[in-house]
Amino acid sequence: MQSSQSMPPSQAVSEQATFAGGCFWCVAACFDGVHGVLKTVSGYAGGHVASPSYEQVCSGHTGHTEVVQVTFDPNLVSYTELLERYWRNIDPTTVDQQFCDKGSQYRTAIFWHDDHQRQLAEASRLTAQQQIAAPIVTQIVPLEQFWPAEAYHQDYHQKNPLRYQLYHQASGRKQRLQQLWSLPFRAGQPSGPPHPPTPSPTGGEGEHVVGEGRMRGAKYE
Repeated sequence: MQSSQSMPPSQAVSEQATFAGGCFWCVAACFDGVHGVLKTVSGYAGGHVASPSYEQVCSGHTGHTEVVQVTFDPNLVSYTELLERYWRNIDPTTVDQQFCDKGSQYRTAIFWHDDHQRQLAEASRLTAQQQIAAPIVTQIVPLEQFWPAEAYHQDYHQKNPLRYQLYHQASGRKQRLQQLWSLPFRAGQPSGPPHPPTPSPTGGEGEHVVGEGRMRGAKYE
């Protein structure tokens, strides 16, 4: 896939990075607002079905994983800086799972757009591995096709802040990232008044746990 990364720096206006880190609502939230990030689009990649729906991807039979495609200005934020932020917002040690979400559609992956991105991604994985004891299982693979997700998934944390925060808190994401990386958690945490404590999630394959409710095949719209 062609990318503006192959252009001379003086001509590059924007570049794209594609990351899989579990629920794309949360991944989009951790990149939105970063200086130099121009746009985030939630979608699907890594599968074998054209134009998949959310329900198809949730079945686990299309081979896709939830991803976020980040459009950024390389003069303001580098791909390496985005990689650093990506690692700090995922658990790279779990196979086919991110926090409460289980299934191959929640596997972690960095989808590179050109060979330069591949090299940087591989170097960043080595650096991340030096910071945690458990083996990193995050894939680094070429992006063959990106399919945008349905409109109601785009900018979900901004359109539905209360529902997003409820899901975010129930997922166990914040606690696990603090434990894994031993650093204060900041990225992807929306502002606003705290919500009452929610039960610990126990989601099964293809499930999202939100508060005391359990949803299979569809998140809140």
